Amino acid sequence: MSGLLAAAAAAGWVDAVVGGGGLVLIPALMVAFPHLPPAVALGTNKLTAITGTTVAAVTYARRTRLDRSVALPAAGLAVPAAGFGALSASSLPADWFRPAIMALLIAVAVFVTARPNFGALQDPDAVSRRRRLFVVAFAGCGIGFYDGIFGPGTGTFLIMVFTSLLSLEFLQSSALAKVVNVGTNLGALTVFAVQGQVLWLLGAAMAVCNVAGARIGAKTALRRGSGFVRTVLLAVVACMVVKLGIDQFG
Repeated sequence: MSGLLAAAAAAGWVDAVVGGGGLVLIPALMVAFPHLPPAVALGTNKLTAITGTTVAAVTYARRTRLDRSVALPAAGLAVPAAGFGALSASSLPADWFRPAIMALLIAVAVFVTARPNFGALQDPDAVSRRRRLFVVAFAGCGIGFYDGIFGPGTGTFLIMVFTSLLSLEFLQSSALAKVVNVGTNLGALTVFAVQGQVLWLLGAAMAVCNVAGARIGAKTALRRGSGFVRTVLLAVVACMVVKLGIDQFG
């Protein structure tokens, strides 16, 4: 049990900085309970993750500039989109997603590495209203659906969309991503809960540690700035590619 609590805290820290905490917590659940159905592991992870993500979102909102005109409608769209994705999860095998997501993550890593100033400079005033509406729809509906049906890399993809299309710093993009991620977690959790695929007591215990990790992660990111977020993002992307590769090819 202590190992799961430590994993929950670590997942909260990672989620608060760049997303990807599920890569820590879901494998830990599967190791601790070898016969746990994957859907129950996903549902319990959502219960734990939504608490830490909410705390991180509030922490960012208090201490950095948060564009609520993007964050709130995108999060609102993400709730039903992620719920629909969770309903569809059992009908599409994960093997269909892994190669495409691995390719996207590798492209993200190459792109960020090749452009040292990406995520460090900002010019949000140059973004048109049409592009902002597209970002809201894509982040809320597209990435929200993806988080419900599969999930790995959701926070990373949100950060990349906000940084590249809204010309934001990594730190501000991470703040926006947390708010939208609350919506995706809520939508998916609702479906998993209705289906009886959540271990509530275990999830609640892990949530306490997840919240602690999320608070530390958000404060660390705010203190260290966009360069730190960039470094952690690249590290998490590398870990995700390795994990998905192992799952896909054994």
